[in-house]
Amino acid sequence: MVSGASVHLAQVNVGRLRAPIDDPLIAGFVAQLDTINALAEASPGFIWRLKDESGNATTITAFDDPRMIINMSVWESLEALRAYVYRSDHTQVLARRREWFEKMDGPHMALWWIPAGTLPSVDDAKRCLEMLAARGPTAAAFTFRDRFTPDRIAAVAAS
Repeated sequence: MVSGASVHLAQVNVGRLRAPIDDPLIAGFVAQLDTINALAEASPGFIWRLKDESGNATTITAFDDPRMIINMSVWESLEALRAYVYRSDHTQVLARRREWFEKMDGPHMALWWIPAGTLPSVDDAKRCLEMLAARGPTAAAFTFRDRFTPDRIAAVAAS
């Protein structure tokens, strides 16, 4: 049975930059990466985030398209991630995303529960985005709007 104490929330968000990462058009985004990443790491409920030796994930190749970038993290709860995304200085970057990123045709973000103490892989994240695109929100991949809490998943499994 799934319980809140035995699971953590994984999240992925992807985006296609309007220009290469070193283009002046993207400079405003790049300039904020260290600050926003530090904010995430200092946020209550933060557990882990995908990063390379530079401290961010913009050089991690998850897609054939070099302008596609990936961000992944793990949180203690849906509430902790929601607070960081929508009630911290992260909202200032979120409000400007259209300046730096193209509109995506499919899902650009997915959430899913993982066993506490484990970390998701880039392949796991890509699979969740694919499932969300193919099936819509399910217990395996969902969104903030159509979320599945551990209690909801347990109730569905029991019925």
